[in-house]
Amino acid sequence: MSSIDQNGILPDALGYQFPAEFAPHTATWLSWPHKEASWPGKIDSIYPNYSLFIKYLTEGEIVRINVANEAMKIFAVSHLQKAGVDLSKVEFFMHPTNDAWCRDHGPAFLINPDAAIKKVIVDWNYNAWGNKYPPYDLDDVIPTLIGKHFNIPVYHPGIVMEGGSVEFNGKGTLISSESCLLNKNRNPHLSQKQIENYLHNYYGVDQILWVADGIIGDDTDGHIDDTVRFVNEDTVLTVVETNQQDENYELLQTNLKQLKTMRLLNDKQLNIVELPMPDAVIYEEQRLPASYANFYISNKHVIVPTFRCEKDDKALQIISECFPGRETVGIDSTDIIWGLGSFHCLSQQEPRG
Repeated sequence: MSSIDQNGILPDALGYQFPAEFAPHTATWLSWPHKEASWPGKIDSIYPNYSLFIKYLTEGEIVRINVANEAMKIFAVSHLQKAGVDLSKVEFFMHPTNDAWCRDHGPAFLINPDAAIKKVIVDWNYNAWGNKYPPYDLDDVIPTLIGKHFNIPVYHPGIVMEGGSVEFNGKGTLISSESCLLNKNRNPHLSQKQIENYLHNYYGVDQILWVADGIIGDDTDGHIDDTVRFVNEDTVLTVVETNQQDENYELLQTNLKQLKTMRLLNDKQLNIVELPMPDAVIYEEQRLPASYANFYISNKHVIVPTFRCEKDDKALQIISECFPGRETVGIDSTDIIWGLGSFHCLSQQEPRG
């Protein structure tokens, strides 16, 4: 089905909303990692833990994986079999990609249970985080290919947006970071107010909250999914750095102070749970954007990146207490983070609807 926003009726006006990640999923979408330049010298080392991630996902939902061709599918299946993945829960789609970061190039699914068409897709423009890593033409069309496959209507807002830059509570509130979404390398022709209008119209939210910045080493200019995450409609986990000499200390304190002043639509303050940052992960003299906040909430699990750090256990305990209905599991992300992202960056949920 082709784009349906040509008649001027936008998703919000039709009652569609982007659900919170902790709402029930039909599936999780992934794009199989294949770009050597994203993990230079290390790409082979990421597949065991990436496959373990998929194993946990399949215990509660379908996993849908974009691959370039049959050869890549066979390669992927071999790794999934080694990890003991239930392949009956995995579906492959011949959708070639430039890279693996499905959170940012994958489909944004909105639902309206009362509509005749329960689910629609928003296909935002994608420019690889401000044209940092061309080419990105294959990634940019992934949502529309998925819409065509499932005969789901697809909206094309025509501006750059990345899934990792926005976080939702499922009750009308979206949190983002000024450093990323207002960066001139995304939509230089738009003001903050204009960008907020796009968020309202195409995500079906009523309130936009802003923190200032992201963490050091994050090549996305500060995606929110490394710093602040909703765990329910009025509670956020936010990372803090306790070492005052660390370059993340001040910027995360600024974010924390901003969160403490925020009010939700019902005028309630946010419940704020502080999550430690791991010790700095440095590889080839580069500070990597390691953060426990880059967890992924699946139907049965909360899957958390760990970094061979003494803070791993404390972070897992804090996250586990925020999700009493799910099992919290840690997967070593020390090699995966060399790609400058982890499990949340690699995945995009398809809500049930």
